[in-house]
Amino acid sequence: MTSLSDFTATTLTGQERSLSEYAGDVVLVVNTASNCGYTPQYAGLEALYAEFKDEGFVVLGFPCNQFGGQEPGTDGEIEQFCQVNYGVTFPMFAKVDVNGDDAHPLFEWLKSEKRGLLGGSIKWNFTKFLVDSDGTVIGRYAPTTEPSAIAEDVREALEAAAA
Repeated sequence: MTSLSDFTATTLTGQERSLSEYAGDVVLVVNTASNCGYTPQYAGLEALYAEFKDEGFVVLGFPCNQFGGQEPGTDGEIEQFCQVNYGVTFPMFAKVDVNGDDAHPLFEWLKSEKRGLLGGSIKWNFTKFLVDSDGTVIGRYAPTTEPSAIAEDVREALEAAAA
C-alpha cells in the first residue's frame, strides 16, 4: 500500500526531502500560490500549524503555477513572500505541477486516493489533503475551505493517532 512516506519532494531551498520524515504525523498537504484570491489562507494555514504542531501535525505547502499563472516567482521569491507577508514557518517545497503529464507523483497519489468534483483533477490553488498518522489520505478540501474549518478534522486525526 502506498503512503505519504513513499514520496520525496524538493524544498524551496533545493534540498531533496523524504516525506517519511513526517511518518507518524497528521499532515495537511496544500497546493499554494502567491497571487491567488485564496492566498490569504496562508495566515490560516500558519495558525492551524501553530495550534497543533506540538501534537504531531504539520502543513506541507507546494507552490503551483498551473492555475492562472498565480505563482510566477522563483523558489527564493516564494519563500520570502510567505515569510514576510504571512509569517509562514511550516515546510514549503519547490514549485510543482499538480495536474497533467508533469504532475508530481505525490499529487497523482493524493488525487487517486480522494477524488474531487472534477474527478482526478485539482480544481484550483489551495486544494487541501489531510493525511493521517499512518500516511493514509482521510480528507480532501476545496480551495474555498478555510483552514479553520479543518481544525476539528485535524483534532480528530490527532486523537486517533494518540489512541
